[in-house]
Amino acid sequence: MKTDFQSIRISEEQAQKIALELFGKKGTVHALPGELDFNFKIQTDEEAFILKVSRPNEDEDYIDFQSKILVHVSKSIDESPRVILDKKGEEVSYFIDENDRKRLVRMLSWTEGRLWSSVNPIRPCLLESLGEKAGQLTSSLQGFDHPRAHRILEWDPAQSLWTKDFLHLFEGEEKEIVQHFQELFEDLEEGYLKLRKQVVHNDVNDNNIIVSGDLVKPKVKAIIDFGDAVYTQSINDLGVVLAYGIMDKNDALESSRDIIKGYHGSFPLLEEELDYLYSIVSMQLLITVTKAAINKVKEPENEYLQISAQPAWEALNKWIQVHPNLAKYHFRSACGFEAHPNQSHFENWVKKKNCRLSDLFPEVNCDQVYPIDMSVSSTWLGHEFEYSDLDLTEFKINQLAKEQADCIIAGGYDETRVFYSTDAYKKEGNQGPKWRTIHLGVDYWLPAETKIHALFDGVVRIIHHNDYDKDYGPTLILEHQTDDGIPFFTLYGHLSLTTLKLWKQGDQVKKGELIAYLGNQLENGGWAPHLHFQILLDLLGETENYPGVGFPDERKIWKSICPNPHLLFDLDIQSQPSKSTQEILGYRKAHLGKSLSVSYDQPLNIVRGSGLYLINDEGQKFMDTVNNVAHVGHEHPRVVKAAQHQTALLNTNTRYLHQNITDFAGELLATFPKELSVVHFVNSGSEANELAMRMAKTFTGQKDLIAVEIGYHGNTQACIDVSSYKFDGKGGEGSPEHTHIVPLPDTFRGIYQGDGTGEKYAHHVQDQIEKLKSLDRKPAAFICESIISCGGQIELPENYLKKAYEYVRNVGGLCIADEVQVGMGRVGSQYWGFQLHGVIPDILTIGKPIGNGHPLAAVVCTEEVAEKFANGMEYFNTFGGNPVSCAIGKEVLAVIREENLQEQALKVGDYLKSELVKLQYEHPIIQDIRGQGLFLGFEFVNEEKNPLPKKASYFANRMRDFNILMSTDGKDHNAIKIKPPMIFDKENCDELIGRMKQVLSEDYIKK
Repeated sequence: MKTDFQSIRISEEQAQKIALELFGKKGTVHALPGELDFNFKIQTDEEAFILKVSRPNEDEDYIDFQSKILVHVSKSIDESPRVILDKKGEEVSYFIDENDRKRLVRMLSWTEGRLWSSVNPIRPCLLESLGEKAGQLTSSLQGFDHPRAHRILEWDPAQSLWTKDFLHLFEGEEKEIVQHFQELFEDLEEGYLKLRKQVVHNDVNDNNIIVSGDLVKPKVKAIIDFGDAVYTQSINDLGVVLAYGIMDKNDALESSRDIIKGYHGSFPLLEEELDYLYSIVSMQLLITVTKAAINKVKEPENEYLQISAQPAWEALNKWIQVHPNLAKYHFRSACGFEAHPNQSHFENWVKKKNCRLSDLFPEVNCDQVYPIDMSVSSTWLGHEFEYSDLDLTEFKINQLAKEQADCIIAGGYDETRVFYSTDAYKKEGNQGPKWRTIHLGVDYWLPAETKIHALFDGVVRIIHHNDYDKDYGPTLILEHQTDDGIPFFTLYGHLSLTTLKLWKQGDQVKKGELIAYLGNQLENGGWAPHLHFQILLDLLGETENYPGVGFPDERKIWKSICPNPHLLFDLDIQSQPSKSTQEILGYRKAHLGKSLSVSYDQPLNIVRGSGLYLINDEGQKFMDTVNNVAHVGHEHPRVVKAAQHQTALLNTNTRYLHQNITDFAGELLATFPKELSVVHFVNSGSEANELAMRMAKTFTGQKDLIAVEIGYHGNTQACIDVSSYKFDGKGGEGSPEHTHIVPLPDTFRGIYQGDGTGEKYAHHVQDQIEKLKSLDRKPAAFICESIISCGGQIELPENYLKKAYEYVRNVGGLCIADEVQVGMGRVGSQYWGFQLHGVIPDILTIGKPIGNGHPLAAVVCTEEVAEKFANGMEYFNTFGGNPVSCAIGKEVLAVIREENLQEQALKVGDYLKSELVKLQYEHPIIQDIRGQGLFLGFEFVNEEKNPLPKKASYFANRMRDFNILMSTDGKDHNAIKIKPPMIFDKENCDELIGRMKQVLSEDYIKK
């Protein structure tokens, strides 16, 4: 029977009248959502309240129950809503509506904050806070009781099998899901009903959770609305919290762990309760979708009743893919219990079995292992082009085996491996992408066709060919039992195809029996021959494949499910643990330069680079949009090989002749106008700029230098002396005597804004020249980046350099173009940044991008400058221009040319810039999209163009959470710079923009 919803509805005008007449509260009224009650916020001049009006003929005992529970909870939880008495001193008031029906009314104190449903993002710390507050509530309700708590309630998970009566409302796959979870709950019901009980809140959904106003680190302040409180199993309250907490989350188990950790800290859970939690969550979600299906028929116009249906279905679809036991292990781990309850028992049992490696490989007849490091930071593995070469890897392993003839080459358990930082092992987590990189077995590197024998009696549970690249290939899993009947399994991966013919599922296997042969790389999944040997305490319902690697954030869980196989052989061979991020950070703070900073609020421990990505110690990849030093990509294979080959031959100074330096110089100079024809090689951009200024001073006989505001030119004293970014910043002492600063030519927020301002800014150079003239001095040089980098990726306005160069040269000064960051094709349309402005400098400096990160830099100048600098004082640089550096530099130039990276910078840069402009219209907090090619930037500002550095910092840190590295800069630290390796492509642009949209939609950015 349909309800006439409009006839019982309370308007805001009615609510205002009710509040005044019954409670004496006058204020503005705003309607709030509610399933049964009609709820309103009453805002008076002093404070706010919530008015709750019942539906007609509501049970008065039930309303009394709600009032009593609020009074009880408010005694122990400060933020809990308080009951406000009416004018007669009653907790519950009433009025008679226009249809002569009694309507019960209550007023509660208002808890200031935001509804959970309005909060973005929901981060792990907030989920943990939710668990903590929910646990406090459950704890506070211990000992409370009321007759109406013992009632039939459809929202009580313990009574959830009523949903079976409405199975007909579903069809197809939805019906199968509903029926599956109902049957699972029925199977567990006998033990479930024996769990401890109490009154619980039972409705911690996203509209009943009040979150603090802190937009960066919010916490849950209170849980409201006790309308569904009921006497039931204590664990149900957590089940309800999880059911709503996992909605709209990519990784339900990740969210569950965060919530449970906080909950268990406030209300300690019992181990046996966790056995039922997965099913409780399932049934709560089932109640949600079933109620929605019923209500859609009963009250189709009541949209509130349908709010949770779609996210509940999405959560159910994800939840059904999680094996109940795996969920339980996650829950146990979150509480601090052993993830697998049999872990310690099994480990103690297996240590007493005295197995030997020669039992596994009788023909090898060896019981010792030699550990091999294949971790993400392994120098033995080398570069990707080395470890990806199966023949080379097999050769290296065979050589190692010859050297260690008395041992089996082995290792890998609990090892973070770089092999798995690929899309095949990638998953979208709740905080961005993550990769399964933690190896759960031990690898024994032995020749193909090596025979493998059973260590225990067992039964064949899985015999299957996992025929995918870098998978197991032919795989065998046997089931065994400990002496007291606890099951466990052994997994054998990378076997030969002939092994598949030896067994079928269900076959009995005897200890010592031949069970398999090792496969070669053509049949074993594409690996050098080895056995992947893994112990499993639970098959987790798998029938073909089984995870051999886990996610770093689940490391403890998977190590409990898959104990160390070397326990069988009494061998303690594990991967060498690297120092933790905190250990490294602590040592840096204590013993490295105190002014040395690290990026991001959560520093990264980076151990490997690959193309566009930096990879941390857990094998997680971070898209690098800020390291222009890795000009052609991190550890570009051609550049690495060039360095390796020349290092193996010779590295010495330039007093000896060597073809590398002349070849490299020739190829480099070929990229310049003919006027720039002489090169000096140095080791860094700082060295290059210092040498350039020294040359200018020698050439002109003058000491004064004109530089741009917020410019940065290096870390030597001479460079700091012309770097306003440093000496005008924190710890600086202002401009030195011989440095003269001109305004930053910023057409967005500078002293002159808009088009046609280039000559106005340039005139300040002339002003400085006039000031010097009054002191009877002249400038030695004007130094300027072709695009101002640390100043915030500022593009120089039209005619700025032309006029500035003209003014300086008119009085005999030189013009230095600092191309340390912007040169070598990065701007796209030109090879060098100065070419954007139709000028030719007298001296140009190049930095580490020319060495792709190797310490290599250069100063290029005119013949005239070079001649005058060669005044008899030799310029010698021990490592500048050495054969190794020149081999690297020459290869970088070749890669830029042969991989068309300048053209790519133009096309991709234009595309990215256009996408950023579109984004700007959606999110006007970002403004002035600027730059050329792959040297771009933008600013965080408000409507008045005031800088927003905290928002920029938040943005960069949140992008890091999504595995994208960005950085702030600029005069006010409100600019974001984008200067990735030149291999950055359109697909990378789309990923970057997609993540930016996520972060720009978050509360802190928007409000």
